[in-house]
Amino acid sequence: MKLFLKPGACSLSSHIVLEEAGLQYETETVDLQKKVTASGQDYWKINPKGYVPALQLDNGDVITEVPAIVQYLADQVPARKLAPANGSMERYTLQGWLTFIGTEIHKNFSPFFNPATPAEWKSMCRAILERRFGHVADQLAGRDYLMGADFSVADAYLFTVMSWAKYIELDLSQWPSLAAYQARVAARPAVVAAMKAEGLL
Repeated sequence: MKLFLKPGACSLSSHIVLEEAGLQYETETVDLQKKVTASGQDYWKINPKGYVPALQLDNGDVITEVPAIVQYLADQVPARKLAPANGSMERYTLQGWLTFIGTEIHKNFSPFFNPATPAEWKSMCRAILERRFGHVADQLAGRDYLMGADFSVADAYLFTVMSWAKYIELDLSQWPSLAAYQARVAARPAVVAAMKAEGLL
């Protein structure tokens, strides 16, 4: 397998899950402005959407979108308990978290990385992010991870988008359960390995 990524982008979540899963893989960085990979490939031909992540399987198939990639990876190693069993109520809870993180947190960070975004829009998105992080903090009270005692692929995604808060000077320490969670996930060996590989540590 090969993961196409940009260091520190949402593709970090898939990178973390690959490490947690213990699967054999390689990575290749993508210049998202030029749409060219580190080896010179036209990234549009790999992922016609033009953004990361993309996971290229050994048979040539390509999976895109964080929720799809991380669930695929989790299902390759069920013993690692990175996702509940398909068809279980817990799996739908996980999918709910992945959707919430993608649509309510990830997407509300996006305007801050676009220089053309008006200040008024950024202010609105910041207010939404504060409400959403407040909700997550409430859900994390008294538990180690989003799904309870076990780390899941949703935690890899949440941790990744949480790491962007510093770029907009959003202080996560105002939510003690969230700050403790971030530190807990950051200390996991797989997270450290993925971040080191991307030059983030």
